[in-house]
Amino acid sequence: MTERLRSLVSTAYGVVAGIGKAGLVSLSLAGTALAEEVTVVALGDSLTQGYGLVEEQGFVPQLQTWLRARGHEVVVENHGVSGDTTAGGLARIGWALGPEADALIVALGGNDLLRGLPPEASRANLDGILAEAAARGLPVLLIGLSAPGNYGPDYKAAFDAIYPDLAEQYGALHVESFLAPLSQAAEADPAAALVRYMQPDGIHPNAEGVALIVEALGPEVEALLGRISPRS
Repeated sequence: MTERLRSLVSTAYGVVAGIGKAGLVSLSLAGTALAEEVTVVALGDSLTQGYGLVEEQGFVPQLQTWLRARGHEVVVENHGVSGDTTAGGLARIGWALGPEADALIVALGGNDLLRGLPPEASRANLDGILAEAAARGLPVLLIGLSAPGNYGPDYKAAFDAIYPDLAEQYGALHVESFLAPLSQAAEADPAAALVRYMQPDGIHPNAEGVALIVEALGPEVEALLGRISPRS
């Protein structure tokens, strides 16, 4: 991925996030892969919310469609809030999980980077989120991201270590980046990838870009479903 596209994705991401409104989508999917319907909470920011897209084109609905096609009976709740930071995620984790959650996807941190927040604060917030999930016995898929180099090597090293460290500490599944599939698609022709997979703001993926992300993350979510313990 060229520096131009990496900059658009890593440092511009979230600039227009405050324009969007948080959505809460809960879709029930018929299937038989799991013994009973399970609920997966997707906690995130505008990428999770589906900023700039009609509801069915967003990450959560496309992920649910992907899982349904593979026979999983799942409710995925969209708790993505545009512009949200790890602090915001921690503040609402109890409400987001509620009494019915069986698993948690966490995709937060992009807006922390945009604001240049201290890595130790982001780490503490994510730690709190994972601790809450652990206290409830919920498996977690933690989706990370890399800091851009413009904050300096010490900042980047501290931030980049947060996700693998916490995943190891809590035994969570870990994916390095939500946007990695777009980065890979951009390696051959960054300009073409920007047009094909991104919205006009150059920050958020369009419906086709989301589909590419879901194809990559779907198997990780299936692995998450495999960690859900049967309800007593």
